[in-house]
Amino acid sequence: MSAELQLYPSDSRTAARGGHSVAASLATAQVCARRGWPVHPLAPGRKTPAANCPKCRESAHVPAECPCLRAGRWCHSFHAATLNQGRIQQWWGQHPDFGVGVSCGPAGLVVIDIDAHQSEPPARDRILPGIPIGDHVDLTGLANGFHTLAVLAALRGQRSPADDTSTLRVRTPSGGLHVWYRATDNRPWKSSAGSSPGRALAWQVDIRAQGSYIIAPDTTTQAGTYTPVDNVREPAALPLWLAQELDRTGHLPAPHIPAPRPVPPRAQQAVLAAGGRRWERTLAAVLAPVEACGQVAEGAGFSDTLNRAAYTLGGLIAAGRLDRQDAEQALRQAAAAARPGQELRIEQIIRSGLAAGLDKPLHATGRRP
Repeated sequence: MSAELQLYPSDSRTAARGGHSVAASLATAQVCARRGWPVHPLAPGRKTPAANCPKCRESAHVPAECPCLRAGRWCHSFHAATLNQGRIQQWWGQHPDFGVGVSCGPAGLVVIDIDAHQSEPPARDRILPGIPIGDHVDLTGLANGFHTLAVLAALRGQRSPADDTSTLRVRTPSGGLHVWYRATDNRPWKSSAGSSPGRALAWQVDIRAQGSYIIAPDTTTQAGTYTPVDNVREPAALPLWLAQELDRTGHLPAPHIPAPRPVPPRAQQAVLAAGGRRWERTLAAVLAPVEACGQVAEGAGFSDTLNRAAYTLGGLIAAGRLDRQDAEQALRQAAAAARPGQELRIEQIIRSGLAAGLDKPLHATGRRP
């Protein structure tokens, strides 16, 4: 394994724990962040996120509005995930027994989570959602996600992701497998559970994408270590056939979410403002239409307005005129205040608009890029 891709270094000077050094989690988190994968802490020895602070546990509130995130605390699971190396050093430096979770959506990852729980299959219409399996088909021996995914791949004339040697695969302590892929074309794939009666790819096959996290390779829990298979450490691009299956099974946002539109005049005004004013005033210029939607319950064109704001901020971020974390946080807060209770819809629109805007840097007229 090359030094660049090694997820944690050996260090005999640190105390051993569970077969590797207590510095392992910090190094893993640092490497993941350098690869553009936002990370957040997992509870010591567990695969669940580190606990919220007492205030967050006692009161239900929207994560985007939580002051803990602005203060650099790890409340709210993957919502707190960060690329900030200083914050990572603080979190894992003070708590070296934390595990490492990777927020899949912001990392641009789609992870196929294959379970190996030996159990009786569900009704035939839930083994491969949307694909009828007649009573004449003998299902003897079909007992886990490896089997259902292999059947789906065989039906499409493809190799099962479990056998895809071109991408990062991680063996789980329970005998399952995480197959890591890169999302392409900025498509905001949704997560799902293989046992769900709604959106699902196959029985005992979960999808980790927007709105979920995955355990980083080499993380150790009480059950064991998440161990990479073979020597491949880079996620390959999501195969076309698998993207088609995810699309077929409802893993993309609803089609009514608007595509990015041309930059409105307000965007150019924001660029000019960014050249000589504080970043807060720039954000205010872009966010004003989103905040105005809060004065009208419906019919204010909220989706389009939010999409335009996200697109504009993406362009400003790409041009180096705004800090990405600050801009995204302010946008989510403004949107949640305008349309409380619509966090999933808001997240989809913001991700789509930002992704498009990041490809179109907005530079002030007359200035060098």
